[in-house]
Amino acid sequence: MKRDQFEKYIHEAIEVVPERIREKILNLVFIIEDDPRSARDTERSITSRGILLGLYQGIPLPSRGMNYSGVLPDKITLFQQAIEEVAGDDPGNVRKLVHEVVHHEIAHYFSMNEAEVRAWERKRKKNKSKI
Repeated sequence: MKRDQFEKYIHEAIEVVPERIREKILNLVFIIEDDPRSARDTERSITSRGILLGLYQGIPLPSRGMNYSGVLPDKITLFQQAIEEVAGDDPGNVRKLVHEVVHHEIAHYFSMNEAEVRAWERKRKKNKSKI
């Protein structure tokens, strides 16, 4: 898949984040890398079948104190080749998986731990099925 299409999926995923949440996102960038690397113990990541799909790096929003200034942006990295591989190179599946990874990593930005993120994801999927 071409990089610009993959970027479009990321922009779409950000746009469907509720505005009340989106307006709280500050000093955060999204990066695309081709190949994943191993997550360090201190990094929050999303994997599928042991493959790293996304990674949040930074100071979660609730942990930022009064002295938080002059720092580089937090970073959410999506690993394009890994996402495409897990999605079976199907554009619809890639789009869906990009949305899931973006939302998962944004949850880490808000300081949710892995168990909280997974519970939030289950709730989102349950609410979507009711529509």
